[in-house]
Amino acid sequence: MFLAVASMACAAEKIDETPLPLEPARAFPNLEFIRPLLLTHAGDGSGRVFVCSQLGKIHVFDGADENADKTQIFLDIEKRVVYKDNENEEGLLGLAFHPKYKENGQFFVYYTSTAAPHLSVISRFRVSKDDPNHADPKSEEEILRVKQPFWNHNGGTIVFGPDGYLYIALGDGGLANDPLKNGQKMTTLLGKILRVDVDHKDAGLEYAVPKDNPFVGAKDTTGDVRGEIWAFGLRNVWRMAFDRATGLLWAGDVGQDLWEEIDIIVRGGNYGWSVREAKHKFGPNGAEPRPDLIDPIWEYHHDVGKSITGGQVYRGKKLPVLVGSYLYADYITGKTWGLKYDEKTRAVTANREIKGNIMPVVSFGEDEAGEAYYMTTQGWLFRFREKK
Repeated sequence: MFLAVASMACAAEKIDETPLPLEPARAFPNLEFIRPLLLTHAGDGSGRVFVCSQLGKIHVFDGADENADKTQIFLDIEKRVVYKDNENEEGLLGLAFHPKYKENGQFFVYYTSTAAPHLSVISRFRVSKDDPNHADPKSEEEILRVKQPFWNHNGGTIVFGPDGYLYIALGDGGLANDPLKNGQKMTTLLGKILRVDVDHKDAGLEYAVPKDNPFVGAKDTTGDVRGEIWAFGLRNVWRMAFDRATGLLWAGDVGQDLWEEIDIIVRGGNYGWSVREAKHKFGPNGAEPRPDLIDPIWEYHHDVGKSITGGQVYRGKKLPVLVGSYLYADYITGKTWGLKYDEKTRAVTANREIKGNIMPVVSFGEDEAGEAYYMTTQGWLFRFREKK
């Protein structure tokens, strides 16, 4: 009944749409990157910032040094990574540091591999024993390979949850209209969010499937349901993140014809693609609202923007007015917003634009203190500040 409750609650609430008294500002203005797709931290108390280039390099530098003018290369796997300007949804797409990174030096990377066409790989790497700013490329251990039928809709976010498991966002495989119907097909990993245990291994796997995953041991008419699946019915999640205060998993799912959406991901949830696009029937064989299909908490029409860039809930200290707001943007228009959601009433209470950005926003990120950043196609990093 989540669908009906959420829809009625949103309709009943008056939503605050006044612009936030913030503006964008260049962060680390002396640094430029080639297609930066991710900014994160190691959670090790060092205050370092890690920035991934889509071409295959991970940069590291001191996040406290606003005047930093150079970075160190933490990891370089460009020769293993596929990236083409005309197929620009492939490349180095995800990075996640193990919750016990300070003790074990492990981190995980999602990238498109040169080993085969349209091959997504999630691998474990280890930091060098002698240099904390350098990882050993030879330490790679492949955890999972996923063959993609097309070059687009790869998803790419990997993130550890509060439970210590690794969550992986995979798109529906690409093209348009979900031609292989992967969103609702439970025998494939495509169009899903996965949950896996990277600290243990099941027979024949380089990871273990947690026993409390919702579909462990399930079958449907086409065969064995993949036990790795945590949630399904997703088109192309472009960035998901756990709220470090509440533990909610937020995702921005890129739409196709008319609608972009923001979802709260729950265990076993079916988010409707490709019989639904956001809160609407999709295509001639689409579905009207059903109790088993979870509508997004927020949607926007293509009159507003045409490709959502999901972010994270702000939990930093520098911008009190932003605390508790989910940051997101539209890639095409460059608009950015802070959205507030009442978990108790399951209603959006505010969707406030942060005016001033005019560039495509490719990704958001946060440092160890919870301060927010976003990245643009120009290769620059931005943060927000109080409006002058």
